[in-house]
Amino acid sequence: MATMRAVDIKDGKGPLDNLFINEKTPRPEPTGSQALVKVKAFGLNRMDILQREGRYPVPPQAPKTLGVEFSGTIEEVSSSNKEGFKPGDAVFGLAYGGAYAEYIAVSTHMLIHKPDELSWEECAGIPETWITATQAMYLIGEFSPGKSILWHAGASSVSIAGQQLSKVNGASSIFATARSDEKCDFCVKKLGATQAWNTTKTENWSEEVKKATDGKGVDIIVDFIGPTTFAGNLDAAAKDGRIVNLATLGGMKLQDTNANFGNFVAKRLRYEGSSLRSRDEAYQGKLRDQLVEHALPMFRDGRLKSIIEKVYPWEQIQEAHRQMESNQTMGKLICRID
Repeated sequence: MATMRAVDIKDGKGPLDNLFINEKTPRPEPTGSQALVKVKAFGLNRMDILQREGRYPVPPQAPKTLGVEFSGTIEEVSSSNKEGFKPGDAVFGLAYGGAYAEYIAVSTHMLIHKPDELSWEECAGIPETWITATQAMYLIGEFSPGKSILWHAGASSVSIAGQQLSKVNGASSIFATARSDEKCDFCVKKLGATQAWNTTKTENWSEEVKKATDGKGVDIIVDFIGPTTFAGNLDAAAKDGRIVNLATLGGMKLQDTNANFGNFVAKRLRYEGSSLRSRDEAYQGKLRDQLVEHALPMFRDGRLKSIIEKVYPWEQIQEAHRQMESNQTMGKLICRID
């Protein structure tokens, strides 16, 4: 059996110190419409921490190796693939897992041709982040030009993508929350947010949202926090508003809350949670197609940017996870395989 190097976890799960490069990992064999890609770079996501700790519901079809987004070159591909890929093509893409490795087997429907204008690292930071933002905005949030939108955790990778998408696609107002003045300034000055609030200083941020919208509230809220933003979301949402929850960084259970549940009825609100990784390939593929059709041209001409905080050699995977755990980043963390 052919082998490769891949990031592995000592004892199957644990702290970042358990991460190591396993020199004898079985190399995947592509089947059906899959391609085998030699990985140049891969992106880090918060779910990787949860999976490493054994706290993430990994899809049954995912390999045990961490990582869902990558860039690289095609080594092998089925002649029956319908996407027109061939060996040697430079690509980037989304996978159910396995990106922290020298090789990955992935459906060709989830691959995208790499533009010459973007680096390997920039491309590796796009798939999970931007497809998740697109899903939250359009498929769940029902965004259309002229609507207002609020992105919690404004300096997180998905919100960085979301604020840019909101701006280029005609949002009337773009709001963000974060936990430092530096991150709020980043949202306004770099990403195009109309206003951003530091929630460590502005506890009643929902009142500020209502002031900024002349009492109307915001049409779409994309939330990663959960319990601690629940009451504020109900207060800040406009009539017929959409609240999209993508994570639970604030914990798993509601504590004491003054949430006005009457707002669900009075405002005709819809609150929906989602996880992109748990979706089937057809669902993910539609979002991939939307990214290719609408966003990729804007990456080419610079209207959208894959913002990177730092690139690590993959031998420093522990340090990369340490920085991700610090919650101090304002951009993607990428590992490069040389």
